[in-house]
Amino acid sequence: MVMTVRRLAAHRALGLSVVAGADGLDRPITWAHAIELADPSPWLSGGELVMTTGLHLPDAAAGQRDYVGRLVRAGSAALAFDTGVRFSSVPTAIAAAADELGLPVLAVAPETPFIAISRAVIDDLTAEQVRVVRAVVAGQEKLARATMRGGITALVAALSRALESAVCVLDRTGLVLAEAGADGADLLIRVRDELHRDQRRRQAASGAVVDERGVLTIQQLPGSAEGEGHLAVASAAPLSPTDRMLVGHAVALLSIELAKPAKVVDAEQRLRKVVTSAVLDGDVPADAGLLRYFGFTPEALVIVVALTDVGPLLRAEEQLTAALEETAAPYLMTSLGHGDGVVFALDAQAGDDDLPGRLYAAVRTRLRRAVNGGVAEPVPIGKADLGLRQALSAARVGRVSGHTLVRFAELETFSLLLSTQPDEVLHAIAARWLDALEEHDRRHRTRLVASLEAFLHHNGHWESAAAELGVHRHTVRSRMDRVAEILGQDLDSAHTRSELWIALKARELLSLSVSRPDGGA
Repeated sequence: MVMTVRRLAAHRALGLSVVAGADGLDRPITWAHAIELADPSPWLSGGELVMTTGLHLPDAAAGQRDYVGRLVRAGSAALAFDTGVRFSSVPTAIAAAADELGLPVLAVAPETPFIAISRAVIDDLTAEQVRVVRAVVAGQEKLARATMRGGITALVAALSRALESAVCVLDRTGLVLAEAGADGADLLIRVRDELHRDQRRRQAASGAVVDERGVLTIQQLPGSAEGEGHLAVASAAPLSPTDRMLVGHAVALLSIELAKPAKVVDAEQRLRKVVTSAVLDGDVPADAGLLRYFGFTPEALVIVVALTDVGPLLRAEEQLTAALEETAAPYLMTSLGHGDGVVFALDAQAGDDDLPGRLYAAVRTRLRRAVNGGVAEPVPIGKADLGLRQALSAARVGRVSGHTLVRFAELETFSLLLSTQPDEVLHAIAARWLDALEEHDRRHRTRLVASLEAFLHHNGHWESAAAELGVHRHTVRSRMDRVAEILGQDLDSAHTRSELWIALKARELLSLSVSRPDGGA
């Protein structure tokens, strides 16, 4: 927090009292300067608290008013006037001129030495400088970690959060490499317009532009003579010194990323695959640094997602990697062992439950094919092998149900068990119990199968089943008697009911399987 006149006056131990210029109490103090000259302005640079005993202050009111005027023109933050040497109180002309010109005046008690005031200001300024340095270092560390975790996309997202502003990066051709924050489209238009104007004027494309929309800060990324691209920030107000240092650090990190050889990027992805494979085998790397390099800890909870039927594996990996990089979220990723898909793990504690769904949609769009997938429940990273089994089981259900993303937590036990069976087995299960009923429905135009499903769905409650079917309860009872007669089974038996429910579920899965885009199992 910046030292202001108000904060200094609030130091009870100093015994200061505000006697004039109360409207300027929020002025920042950059230094405390004891000076006894009649005209101290040549030794002031602005922002100082001027301390005086008034030894050389003119006796005439006009001279005292001129003294205040010179302090104001020099940019002084405030005047601290001693009341224990020459004057017992602040002269009336000083106070009146200070009120008129908005210069705060603090009356200093006789027992308060100027050194105590100076010490209070210096200590506060030092603490503020330490705070700023710590904030900058912390901010730089966050940017560096983001870059290591997710490259340029993650870096831009982290910088946008730190500055609470829209940020974008363009390469030397004007192609957007990454963007984050609100009003990204407007920022891109402004940046490109400004770069075009600079090119026509043959000026360096770095600096700040102020207009009715705020401040646009553009920094050229070093590299070739023309630069490797530009970093742009759209803020409501000019960036603070701390913010400017973060932007400078981001420029350095971006330059390193852009200069990173393709072999390094490839090596990182290969390492990511090795770590992912080990984790999914239930073998968390002993070196926690490997996990932390990719944004995870040995205690992390992860969500495993499996995508199958992705087509050519190399292209699927490339498109999934691109989609993951755009999220700026930490991830692990590799291909499935049988070569029919890819699997990735996300941080379950990131608070973004919709991320698996967004990534699934992005991959489907990029690959232009009906990918199916499964999402596991959150598991400790040391049990990611369990998450993989859950994700693959859910993906198999998704394959049967029409290439959708299925969450393991939402699966019924019957669906989970039956989804692993081939169509021939499902057909056999359904035919054993339902063929005779379906034949009766076809011959007599009855609704025995539908009535049976409603009856079982409502746990044998006649009224509820009748309401669903739109018939009287006696009609449902009559139909169930006919079902029992055709099947030769007692529908009051829990075993019989469970067998019939499994048969109905198998029939449902078969109907979905037939309607799948690829038409096969």
